[in-house]
Amino acid sequence: MLRRRLPAALAVLAFLVPAGCGTAEGSSDAGSSAGSAAVGEPWYDEITPTDANGAAGGTDGPCPLPVTFPVAEGWQAEAIELPDPTAAGVDDPELAAEMTAMMVIRGDATARCEVDGRGAGGGFLRVWTTEQDVTPRAALDAFLADTSIEQATEAQFRDVTAGDLTGVEATWVSHNELLDEERRSWAVAVPANGQSLLFEVSEGLLTEHSDLLPAYRLTVQGLRTAG
Repeated sequence: MLRRRLPAALAVLAFLVPAGCGTAEGSSDAGSSAGSAAVGEPWYDEITPTDANGAAGGTDGPCPLPVTFPVAEGWQAEAIELPDPTAAGVDDPELAAEMTAMMVIRGDATARCEVDGRGAGGGFLRVWTTEQDVTPRAALDAFLADTSIEQATEAQFRDVTAGDLTGVEATWVSHNELLDEERRSWAVAVPANGQSLLFEVSEGLLTEHSDLLPAYRLTVQGLRTAG
């Protein structure tokens, strides 16, 4: 895990709550993931999926989406609900609204679902959706090019099979100036219902790739178009 320093500015992240419970520098194409595993950094293909205990997506479960996906044991999926910046107790509604937008909109994508794995020693898996007619690669390019929160570097891309879908996977290192933090992230973008969906995980202060990737791999390999 990359070295991190966490200042008191972490408090601003409290604006984002779950409901109820330019192109990146140094980017390159790694080619298709089919055929040979990429052992070690940055892909860690030797890490296998963990066990599932539930599912999300579709029309009836948590996180309504045009796909369904398995949820790892100990992880919990919840739709993302934006707090009201005009609610009582908010000192600066305009700033609160700006910070909320920064946390849930990135590039062409909006955060729709958060799968919380802290109870199982993991971090978060977030699901983002784009507008119509945005391809998976274009969605990832815009996601990484958005520097409102962090600067993405060392990006690599590869084609992947994700359940019964085909898409593009990216990994990158990002620097967050607000938190003075560096971390590695992974995301898969797949087409569904005319838009693209991004499934993203990032290392954190207490989470490394070994804490995140088993649940991420389970979700990616279990993606299915909602019937």
